[in-house]
Amino acid sequence: MKLKINYLLLLFVVFAFQAKADQKNDKYTAEVTKVLRKQILAEANWALTQAPITVTAQSSPRSAGTKHDFFSEGDYWWPDPSNPKGPYIQKDGLTNPDNFVAHRLAMIRFSKIIGALASAYKITGDEKYVKHAFVHLKAWFVNSETLMNPNLLFAQAIQGRFTGRGIGIIDTIQLMEVAQGVFVMQHSKAANKAALAEIKKWFASYLTWLTTHQYGKDEMNAENNHGTCWTMQVASFAKLTGNKDLLNFCRERFKTVLLPNQMAADGSFPRELKRTKPYGYSLFNLDAMTTLCQILADKENNLWAFKLTDGRTMKKGIEYMYPFVADKSTWPLPKDVMYWDYWPVAQPFLVFGAKQFQNDTWLATWKKLDHQPKVEEVIRNLPIRNPLIWL
Repeated sequence: MKLKINYLLLLFVVFAFQAKADQKNDKYTAEVTKVLRKQILAEANWALTQAPITVTAQSSPRSAGTKHDFFSEGDYWWPDPSNPKGPYIQKDGLTNPDNFVAHRLAMIRFSKIIGALASAYKITGDEKYVKHAFVHLKAWFVNSETLMNPNLLFAQAIQGRFTGRGIGIIDTIQLMEVAQGVFVMQHSKAANKAALAEIKKWFASYLTWLTTHQYGKDEMNAENNHGTCWTMQVASFAKLTGNKDLLNFCRERFKTVLLPNQMAADGSFPRELKRTKPYGYSLFNLDAMTTLCQILADKENNLWAFKLTDGRTMKKGIEYMYPFVADKSTWPLPKDVMYWDYWPVAQPFLVFGAKQFQNDTWLATWKKLDHQPKVEEVIRNLPIRNPLIWL
């Protein structure tokens, strides 16, 4: 009898502790909702008025693919002044304004629409947001006339050099909020079940391409933010499709490759610091790392708590970068060669980290920053613009 009473007491303590933790976490979600609610509903109302625009709406004569193939060009590659019709030459950190960007912009727009509609649905429970989201989802992934092929064979092409490169896979980080939006809305009464199955089939096909094609393998093995973003995408799409093997693969890759090979003892990312845009790239890689933790962490695998033998953790990464976000003037390295004035914005690592580590200071800084950046380069490097659907 005494053992039974002690066991019940233990259960009571465990449940009370969990309830307290849940209450704290709910506090952060409530705070994020309060900050973003007006913006989310406004963006969702805009989204309700938008018709789908997919990769088939515009094409480039420089693309080696079909109208269904996503096409983009290497950002930092320019015509050679000494040989204008010859292969392009590289100018690191300097974006060529004459590149074909229509597909990239269409995908970003798609991500904005689905992210806004999914966020509004999460706040209100109104099925109209789901119904309209599926109009766009079907256009991109189901309808034969407008769908995008599930590969990135022609992304980040370089005129006169490559029709596509593995490095181009980073362009589909914009599909992560699409996948997460579907994940949030999939049990709605307004969700089209037949279309949902086709959408998941599309992402499953893309995952196969990402993990088997040489471009995907090259990107997986990249030692900087590209390797982080490959893993982040695979984790996001594997979550939607229920691919447990790939989720576990991504967890192991974070523990054994990404964190040990990219983070220095002080929490910085040396490979990003060596670039011509060290500040922006450091923010970008930290956002990607923390988003990866947010996607992959569960009761059995809390990547937020994972620590290397020398003490490196995700928290240390946030602690390194946070002071330079709170006060950018303290940044000890050269300014970025482009877009220096437009960072930081409401970086997702702040809100994810704040909730995970119960840090009100990080959340307060996130609240003050720009939640609606307008500069295309900033938007392109901020794939998590709707944090509510990830909490």
